[in-house]
Amino acid sequence: MTETQTRLRAVAAVPLSESLCRLIEQLEPRVEMVRDHALTRPMRGPADWSGDPDHARTPEQQAAFDAMVDSADVLFGIPDVDPAALARTVASNPRLRWVMTTAAGGGSQIKAAGLDRAALDRIAFTTSAGVHAGTLAEFAVFGVLAGAKDLPRLRADQSGRSWPDRWEMRQVDEMTVLVVGLGGIGAECARRFQALGATVWGTTRSGMPVDGVDRLIPLEQLAEAASQADAVVVALPGTAQTHHLVGAEVLAALRPGTIIASVGRGTAVDESALLEALDDGRVSFAAMDVFEVEPLPHESPLWDHPRVLVSPHTAALSSKEEERIARRFAENAARLLDGRPLRATVDTVEFY
Repeated sequence: MTETQTRLRAVAAVPLSESLCRLIEQLEPRVEMVRDHALTRPMRGPADWSGDPDHARTPEQQAAFDAMVDSADVLFGIPDVDPAALARTVASNPRLRWVMTTAAGGGSQIKAAGLDRAALDRIAFTTSAGVHAGTLAEFAVFGVLAGAKDLPRLRADQSGRSWPDRWEMRQVDEMTVLVVGLGGIGAECARRFQALGATVWGTTRSGMPVDGVDRLIPLEQLAEAASQADAVVVALPGTAQTHHLVGAEVLAALRPGTIIASVGRGTAVDESALLEALDDGRVSFAAMDVFEVEPLPHESPLWDHPRVLVSPHTAALSSKEEERIARRFAENAARLLDGRPLRATVDTVEFY
């Protein structure tokens, strides 16, 4: 290949700071980062990739933004994090080779674009999966610890200025923690729970060993394994195959007092079945960062349940996220140019 052929024209289709655009070019000099900060929506906070929805482009600015996006070999982000905008540029730009979504669960955004099979085969799609693993694993550990130490009871006693007789808390190093989904997030959860001394089990489709996992559980044995666990951490992607995988059958199998932490996609947990398990004591505590419908509807019983901790899908947020994703983009750009497999590719059949 010639020098011209091996350079990638990469367009920042979402807000990306000038310093991070330059970082990508430093890490992979064969990438030309095309950006116009006046055309992307300003971020309202860290990693706000969709930008301020109240920020409107003029018709001239929109035309310039579309032209910039349509000139890309590769895209950093789905334009405006809008599946319809992705569909438009895919149809307009036959040279587009690769799109990196800024979301770990970006497969759902690709699916929502409704691309035909020819486009899905022509373009490589990757996500930021794994970039958020550490922050989400910390939330899972926090959730299991909160359940083990009975945070609701502690808060109630403190609120009532009550000093009860001493009571026994549970110890993580005496627990079996079942991690459902051993992708990037689940694998990091397993590593951290093992470091705390827990016995760690994890579900697998491949059967490949994972560091920190003492026992691999085939998915068809999920309910049986859940019946022997002290805590269940759900770290599944949101696909048709994972929808309500942690549902009535699995939740009915739990022993009384099981702790749940959900950090993958909310559709993996049947919330109606979870509420029943909370009410009858099979689940003693649930720490939820993700939900079936987001924002969590005002009328959801989860808001007021005394044994539920609601986190508004914010556990992954970190001021370092933008840099981590920029570094991932530079790494994958090098892989693309060198003909090596990309990291965190989207399965365009199951879209995860």
